[in-house]
Amino acid sequence: MSAQRRTATVNRDTNETKIALSLSLDGGELPDLEKLQAQLPQVNGDAKGHATQKSKSQHIDVDTGIGFLDHMIHALAKHAGWSLWVRCRGDLHIDDHHSAEDTFLALGTAFRNALTSTTGLQRFGHAYAPLDEALSRAVIDLSNRPYSVINLGLKREFLGSLSTEMIPHCLQSFAQASGTTLHVDCIRGDNDHHRAESAFKALAVAIRMATSKIPGREGEEPSTKGVLY
Repeated sequence: MSAQRRTATVNRDTNETKIALSLSLDGGELPDLEKLQAQLPQVNGDAKGHATQKSKSQHIDVDTGIGFLDHMIHALAKHAGWSLWVRCRGDLHIDDHHSAEDTFLALGTAFRNALTSTTGLQRFGHAYAPLDEALSRAVIDLSNRPYSVINLGLKREFLGSLSTEMIPHCLQSFAQASGTTLHVDCIRGDNDHHRAESAFKALAVAIRMATSKIPGREGEEPSTKGVLY
């Protein structure tokens, strides 16, 4: 973990999934990337790159074995301003549950570890994000009180190979592992892909707000109790 930049790595190894993850909340270079890449290389072949994006400020590379899940995590990282590398090898011969849930538990753990402290931060974040006809709202509190209310109104059984019931469960798992309070609602929309993606984009922008630093409030805890983490 970097003293200057908010970074973390996670290795999560169970009988159901093997996950390696590197996260930087502030973008830029990722910690321990070469080591993690050696442990879990590309899951679905070197040609796969639908959730890979590199720029001057961000490095995003996601491969969970579930294409639509990769797409949502990619959107989350991009609009939150993160750099993120994720690999998951899970028991997809059973179903998508363990891979989806465990990936977001690992992501929530990395987020919490990278954050380390809420002093000097906004703490609360909120955002609306549209995707064509769909509009979603997300509100987050870096509260150390894990709780979530997720209402996306998804009607299809699957989006790609991801069961839609897992999408709110993924956000619930993130809230649980990160120690945050989340309220995410899709307000309107006809297309389930648009509804889900607008929700992840709204959450990303809310996270970026909540984790931003307030000049002049360094070392101050944003709580009447005087402590959160």
